[in-house]
This record gives sequence, C-alpha cells and structure tokens, in this order.
Amino acid sequence: MGHVEWVEFITVESVPTAGEIVHGSGGLQVPGGGGAVAAVQLQKLAGDVTFFTALGDDDLGRRAGQELRAMGVEVRAVARPESQRRAVTLVDADGERTITVIGERLAPSGDDDIGWSDLAGFDAVYVTAGDPSALQAARRAGTMVATSRILKELQEAKIRLDALVGSAHDRAERYLPRDLVPEPHVVVRTEGSQGGTWQIPGAAPRRFGPGPQPPQKGDTYGCGDSFAAALTFCLGRRDSLRTALAFASECGAAVSGAIGPYAGQLSL
Repeated sequence: MGHVEWVEFITVESVPTAGEIVHGSGGLQVPGGGGAVAAVQLQKLAGDVTFFTALGDDDLGRRAGQELRAMGVEVRAVARPESQRRAVTLVDADGERTITVIGERLAPSGDDDIGWSDLAGFDAVYVTAGDPSALQAARRAGTMVATSRILKELQEAKIRLDALVGSAHDRAERYLPRDLVPEPHVVVRTEGSQGGTWQIPGAAPRRFGPGPQPPQKGDTYGCGDSFAAALTFCLGRRDSLRTALAFASECGAAVSGAIGPYAGQLSL
C-alpha cells in the first residue's frame, strides 16, 4: 500500500553544484516510488501481490498503472484529479542516486472504494503512504510493516506495527523510542552497504550485516524499498527475524547491480 512516482533516470559524472551545467544520458523511465518498487519486489517473491494506491488522472498516471500491471502487480488504484507525481533521478559515477520529486504525493484513503475489507485475508502488508483510516484498514493483515517516513500518519492511526523500517541516514525517516504509541514490535534502521540495526522496545540496538554486493555496479535507487518488501515477505511467512533481515539485505543489495529499481531485483 503506498505511492507511485513516474521516474526518469539520468546518468551524470557528478551531481551539479549551484550554477553548474553538466551533460547527462538517460532514457529509462518507469513507475517508481517506494510503494511501486516494493509491490514489484513482493510480486517477484510471493508470486501474487495487490497494490492499493492512488494515481493521477492523466496520461502518466494511467501509464504507470498499465506498466505495473504488465509486471504482474494487481493494481487497485483510485484516480485523483491531480497530475501524476513525477521524479528525476540523477545517478552519478559512484551509483548514488539524487532525486528531485515534482508534485504532491498521492496516497490512498480509507474512504476510497478499493476493497479494504479484503486485507483481513492477506498474509502481510507493507505501507509507504496512506491516511490514518487506510492504515487502520491495513492493520487487518496478518503482518504489517511500514516506513518511518509516514510517522505522522502512523501516530494518528494508533496501531501497533510488526516492524517499522527506515534509513538511518535520512532525516525524514528518523524514529526515536516512543515516537509511536504503541511501539512497533521491532524497529529496523538501514545503513546501505554497512547493513543496519534492529531494536525491540526497551533493548539496545543490534546490528545486522549487509547483503553480498553484486558483481556489476548500477545505482542505489530502490535498494531500501526492496529491502523493506523482502522483510515484509519473510515476516509474513513467519521466518525468524534473523533470517528475514539476512534475506532482506540480500534483496536490497541486489538492486544496486543494475540501473533502475527492477532489473536487479531477486526472484524467489
């Protein structure tokens, strides 16, 4: 459950500084964003995924839905009158991605008629966007994982997550103990190629290692989203947390072996 951005990738030697002109090459345009990337990764792992989302009521929004369906995702989308949110991703020589987002994030709402009651029969759900009533509907699933980027909405929803996932390096995903009440069963903070930490309430953080680095270098776009999707998949099938983190790290690292979020994703 979450958001979609129409993403254009441009390869540059380095990200330009203020006033600088650089030359880039590109051509890859795909539906991206944390919700879309996670949905495709879950489809490759589970073989069956439903994506609750909102799309712009324009050509790009319709194209995003069509391309996600072509990748095997069942898309349940409400059309919003706003333009589809877009993003431009600069990929430098080191494979790091720098993203400029254009437009407001379009998120599903609990008021949307897209079959929320079906979630009671789902093994797991991963959430990147949604209003509090949508989050409450998502809690019907057997396992619920969410990104710490939507902390405000989670606070209003007052639900207990099985896992909260966020980047330790991204200020927008910062989480401190007791930011959510009730607290998540586990909080996972990723640190890119260094692995990351996991923490249960009242205990000190513990480290987990990175996944194996792929032989080819692509970019880091979608690594964290694929990590979170794989973690959700493993927790949904009742793997141990240690097993889930190891597999999620492998899935996250694999994405960096290709340009864009999908070519490097692992399939089960």
